[in-house]
Amino acid sequence: MAESYSKAGVNLEAGYESVRLIKKHIAKTARLGMMGNIGSFGGMFDLSLLKMKEPVLVSGTDGVGTKLKLAFMMDKHDTIGQDVVAMCVNDVLAQGAAPLFFLDYIAVGKNEPTKIEQIVKGVADGCVLANCALIGGETAEMPDMYDIDEYDIAGFTVGAVEKSKLIDGSKVKVGDLLVGISSSGVHSNGFSLVRKIIFKDNQLDLKQYYDELGGTLGETLLTPTRIYVKPVLEVLSKVDIHAICHITGGGFDENIPRVLQAGQGIYVKEGNWTIPPIFHFLEKYGKVPHREMFNIFNMGVGMILVVDPKDKDQVINQLKDLGETATVIGEVTDKEGVNIDLL
Repeated sequence: MAESYSKAGVNLEAGYESVRLIKKHIAKTARLGMMGNIGSFGGMFDLSLLKMKEPVLVSGTDGVGTKLKLAFMMDKHDTIGQDVVAMCVNDVLAQGAAPLFFLDYIAVGKNEPTKIEQIVKGVADGCVLANCALIGGETAEMPDMYDIDEYDIAGFTVGAVEKSKLIDGSKVKVGDLLVGISSSGVHSNGFSLVRKIIFKDNQLDLKQYYDELGGTLGETLLTPTRIYVKPVLEVLSKVDIHAICHITGGGFDENIPRVLQAGQGIYVKEGNWTIPPIFHFLEKYGKVPHREMFNIFNMGVGMILVVDPKDKDQVINQLKDLGETATVIGEVTDKEGVNIDLL
């Protein structure tokens, strides 16, 4: 035992125990191309096994933000890992890339092996949903940086797509339709405002059950971010999708214009999809202007596929067959900006 290090607040034995506990979760993420064992200095992936002609690698990195604060308060840590995977893999998916592998970084105030196992279980669950191998990571015990019960988590993923199938928005044209795929809730953006509404403005109890939410406030907010990889890749294999938008921080206003060309804008018709109750809840308790909600949250639309009108029925029906809820929420116009026709 490293007694000197232990006196500084770092428990090496707890770190070893954490690695032992998480190995079974990592093992279930194995996929074609995964190489080596957890514990090496670097994670390895054999791209040649995919037999791609002109592979383009697409990378993404992200965290979970202050949603972590709610996980601390609820002492629930088994879903936050899916959030960090989703934030990364959904981003590379927007370029048409299939996620290949994932690495996580967890910094803790105190290494509690069972808590680390819960976190990494969530990461592994997310990787399974994305068909993405968890090939490495790092857990750092940093007692002078984090409170004893707190941690931070970040992730990094690499995906690949054939160069000829890379999605960059260059095919988007006026008249294209926006097919929105339902979110699972707030996902992992806007939680600084969420926490202000709940705690500072209203002093609400996370464990309080609300009929309109169908569960407690805390459970509703900790619902993990939806991972769209498998259904969207299936659609991409059959339809020429013009662009993909992952609706994250900045909502509709920031994310959809990222795939448009000069002189293009969007028209969205509210009422074409169902907005989950949690957004009405936050709008009411936060007294947030209705239009502003679309500039902060996903409002029930986690991902948008921009498609030619002739393909919209095939795309929607295929997504529904794959268990997703999808509908046309708007279209590309020749008027720049984001025009939302509110109810």
